[in-house]
Amino acid sequence: MQSDIKKVAIVGAGTMGAGIAGVCAAAGCQVALLDMKQDIAQSAIERLQGGKYPAITAEQAALISADSIDNLESAISDADWICEVIIEMLQPKRDLFTRVEAARKDGSLVTSNTSGIPLRDISAGMPQRLREEIAVTHFFNPVHIMRLLELVPGEDTRPEVIEQLADFCGKKLGKGVVYAKDTVNFIGNRIGCYWMLAGLHTGTRLRAEGLSPELADAVMSKPMGLPPTGLYGLIDLIGLDIMDSVAKNLAANLPAGDVGEASARLPTIEQQLLEAGQLGRKTGGGFYRVSKNEDGSKNRETYDLDTGNWRPAVVAELNADEQDFSTALFVDSLAGKFAWELMGGTLAYAADLVPDISDDIVNVDRAMRWGFNWSQGPFEMLDAIGPQKFVERLQAEGKAVPNMLAKLLESGNSYFYRDDNSEYFTVDGSYKKVPVE
Repeated sequence: MQSDIKKVAIVGAGTMGAGIAGVCAAAGCQVALLDMKQDIAQSAIERLQGGKYPAITAEQAALISADSIDNLESAISDADWICEVIIEMLQPKRDLFTRVEAARKDGSLVTSNTSGIPLRDISAGMPQRLREEIAVTHFFNPVHIMRLLELVPGEDTRPEVIEQLADFCGKKLGKGVVYAKDTVNFIGNRIGCYWMLAGLHTGTRLRAEGLSPELADAVMSKPMGLPPTGLYGLIDLIGLDIMDSVAKNLAANLPAGDVGEASARLPTIEQQLLEAGQLGRKTGGGFYRVSKNEDGSKNRETYDLDTGNWRPAVVAELNADEQDFSTALFVDSLAGKFAWELMGGTLAYAADLVPDISDDIVNVDRAMRWGFNWSQGPFEMLDAIGPQKFVERLQAEGKAVPNMLAKLLESGNSYFYRDDNSEYFTVDGSYKKVPVE
């Protein structure tokens, strides 16, 4: 096993692949960036240096060489780490890794950036050497800004492979490494995409009671410790086409009986917007749109999901109790009802996923803070609310108590973190030291 990673080969020069190449070059690594054609990879390198805020300097860009996949074997022959970032389809990935395995040097590491295809399917039947030295390194876009890196071993991946990748990605690339399991969407997207899709369905149900996108986003932003885009603004940023793909992947891969199955599809109205090409910001508008008036001022509009017409956007006002998640979830109001159904449901979902998606709560909390810019992770939020209070609300509604909440209260403890958050509650009912970030 190599003691250090000095040369990296990135196969796939799209936004994600180029971003990974950029952070590796910024860390001083030699990088080979490959795509179907060499000029595609070269254009990606140029884009990294462009714009108002370039991702890399010209000196760093000089560390990246562009090449074609036709020359894969020679390009990766001396690489210490080969990272696949191609189309999210199983067979092309398997075909690529067959070529990679035949050409790579002993001790090199191999990873996939997949978020939707199980590593076990990618590596099934592959040579033992590859199975022992392959993992998932799941970066988040934009790579040079987002801190989260989900690191996922396969069934046969040697522990030292994960250790080396964690050390390199954490110390050299400056990423916040979380350890996930080979389950659909890993940690961040499993919970974050549940929140988004469940949010659309909850919004659909509560629209009859007067819930508007503005009110939904007002409560699902600063009051919850979430980014200012809120729910509908975030989906506008991502695009309904991407959300549709995410939903279909979840529907196909979620375990039977998973709570997320109920929302693993777009609601009818959103499906109609998708079919009409009204996807979000990239098509000029989705739930919201912004245009400029002749005097240079901005005209902000909201798409009325009931009438199908655009109307002037309004500012939703929240009362004092609705402005903090620890109280908002329990307020008898439309905003409070939305907060409880969506955020309360998301916290309950997260508390039921450990140890299935991660061995501990710390990795879950870090994934949501580092990958989705939540100010607190799900278990930190539950502590702020009060686990006992949260469970009592669930029980009053006849709902099941999630696994980790049940374990916590059965153990006689009151909080997931203790001693100034220096220790965390484990799946076996004890407390352990929180690992240094």
